[in-house]
Amino acid sequence: MTPIGYVRSEQVYRYETPRQGVLAKGNISTIELLPNKNFEQAVKNLNGFDRIWVLYNFHLNTNPSNGKPGWKPLVTPPRHTSEKIGVFATRAPYRPNQIGMSCVKLEKVEGLKIFISESDILNGSPVIDIKPYLPYSDSFPDSATGWVKSGLENIYEVKFSKKAIMQTDWLKTKAKINLVNFARLQLEFNPTDSTRKRIIQLESKTKRIFILAYRTWRIFYTVDEADKKVSVKGTCSGYTKEEMLNFAIDKYGDKNLHKMFNDEFNLQ
Repeated sequence: MTPIGYVRSEQVYRYETPRQGVLAKGNISTIELLPNKNFEQAVKNLNGFDRIWVLYNFHLNTNPSNGKPGWKPLVTPPRHTSEKIGVFATRAPYRPNQIGMSCVKLEKVEGLKIFISESDILNGSPVIDIKPYLPYSDSFPDSATGWVKSGLENIYEVKFSKKAIMQTDWLKTKAKINLVNFARLQLEFNPTDSTRKRIIQLESKTKRIFILAYRTWRIFYTVDEADKKVSVKGTCSGYTKEEMLNFAIDKYGDKNLHKMFNDEFNLQ
């Protein structure tokens, strides 16, 4: 199959995308259709739909040893169960033919650009096809859902302190790093699960403090299990003082950004 276009999104890494697109509120992505294919005519009348189906390729799911598609017959879903489930009974990306399908919200169509939201599609994903979502034929709310439980009662409310908002706004402005979106996606479900997320726990005299890692950044937060609330307290660099003294070793090319951040918020 030949791609008809590619997705442009802030979601670059797997851990930045939600398990389902409907959980990604506020982020706008773009499907850029290829030129000289008469796709300008193909999108005619698409603007009248609220949602569209996007079929795309899981382009990152390759075996590093041979470059071939890396698929798994059994997978462990992110929630609902700890048991291994057959991949055809899940929406996991580790599929034999690497085909993904997402029902996304259509924002607008401008020429060869289709703007979408509530999307779980990663940046650079090749798009295979686009179809309109039709509620009368695509929605079956009374259908049985097999092993899947509702799980909605286990959603945590994620709130940010004023300090955390200032810091995350700074990072988004200076480096287009969306820590707010990442924190919400990671902490809405199982916010203390260190087996599947880069989380460590610190003990204090009064409460437990957790640290969630995002690349070279760290997010501090507490959890209220009774009220199912997560309170994000702030953000800091993942580099130690000693590591920040040696700019000659800068594997990720971001130490200058960390220095600016530390200076801005009087850290280290």
